[in-house]
Amino acid sequence: MARFTLPRDLYHGKDALEALKTLEGKRAIVVVGGGSMKRFRFLEKIEGYLKEAGMEVQLFEGVEPDPSVETVMKGAEAMRQFQPDWIVAVGGGSPIDAAKAMWAFYEYPDTTFEALCIPFNFPKLRTKAHFCAIPSTSGTATEVTAFSVITDYQKGVKYPLADFNITPDVAIVDPALAETMPKKLTAHTGMDAMTHAIEAYVSTLHCDYTDPLALHAIKMISADLVDSYNGDMAARDRMHNAQCLAGMAFSNALLGIVHSMAHKTGAAYTGGHIVHGCANAMYLPKVIAYNAKNPEAEKRYGEIAAFLGLEPTSKALIAHLLKMNKALDIPACIKDYEGGIIDEKEFLEKLPQVAELAVGDACTGSNPRPITPAEMEKLLKCCFYDEEVDF
Repeated sequence: MARFTLPRDLYHGKDALEALKTLEGKRAIVVVGGGSMKRFRFLEKIEGYLKEAGMEVQLFEGVEPDPSVETVMKGAEAMRQFQPDWIVAVGGGSPIDAAKAMWAFYEYPDTTFEALCIPFNFPKLRTKAHFCAIPSTSGTATEVTAFSVITDYQKGVKYPLADFNITPDVAIVDPALAETMPKKLTAHTGMDAMTHAIEAYVSTLHCDYTDPLALHAIKMISADLVDSYNGDMAARDRMHNAQCLAGMAFSNALLGIVHSMAHKTGAAYTGGHIVHGCANAMYLPKVIAYNAKNPEAEKRYGEIAAFLGLEPTSKALIAHLLKMNKALDIPACIKDYEGGIIDEKEFLEKLPQVAELAVGDACTGSNPRPITPAEMEKLLKCCFYDEEVDF
């Protein structure tokens, strides 16, 4: 038996934010990141609509990119003090992911982060609050997924939390929010969405319910991402829908080792973070080359390529993705990332540990080709130096 889970309601299109007026409750806490939602007056609108719904509203601001365990605990404490019956998370993936984890600690103060790291081990939620997610970026699709990524900075490790309990009750996909994204963020989040859709299509858990969502998302992203990056707002609006479709696919089909590698390299190095979407974009062509040694994976990559009007092979798909990366100013490899901020010596010293952590990541189990720590080391080196994958 398989399961397919989505939010109970998904509001999309122009002025979708107004759906907040229909929520029923007494108190809502709004979890948000930096200042962009306030600067563009979306926060003001959100507070206004929730007050129109008859709710008392409190803000929890300042969730950082790649949210920390500490931020999650602070937010959960704020929720315990305020006792909301709605958690409304708005912004990029970071505040929504953080709010999902806060939700668990709000309802179950005695649970531990270590317990939540075990896939599909969350306690039953909605004993105190329901959850509404409003994305401002077109990539993570966390508004429709059963996932949250939280960083333990003391260990330098990102942990993907996974449980259908944390799929939001309501998603509001309003394109106006995405129109405020800076150019680089548009590129990185867009390739994150492309990775979601491709990994979902070749996942060992793909099914008839996820395949159409993944393929259509890939086609939309292929058609619209570069134009969105170059300032076409109609394309930007379509990308907001495309990333959501990709999220519906991967939340149910799960992902693969592109994400395992991105999770475990993201916060591992002292030179700086490797932004998640950019990591995915750099690693995806190498992982396709690795997975394509599996005949079933090669067949499915070929189906994606054919759906895009390309020659039906993994090599054609890789060439197409590399062309997109170039148009989006995404570097070819980790060595070139942000002018070389990741030190080669540190990368090589940490390689065995990072490889082992990546193999143990929650996303590895649904990858179409198994991988050992030794193979993961070789693959990560290919991603560092932009070398051909020939194993």
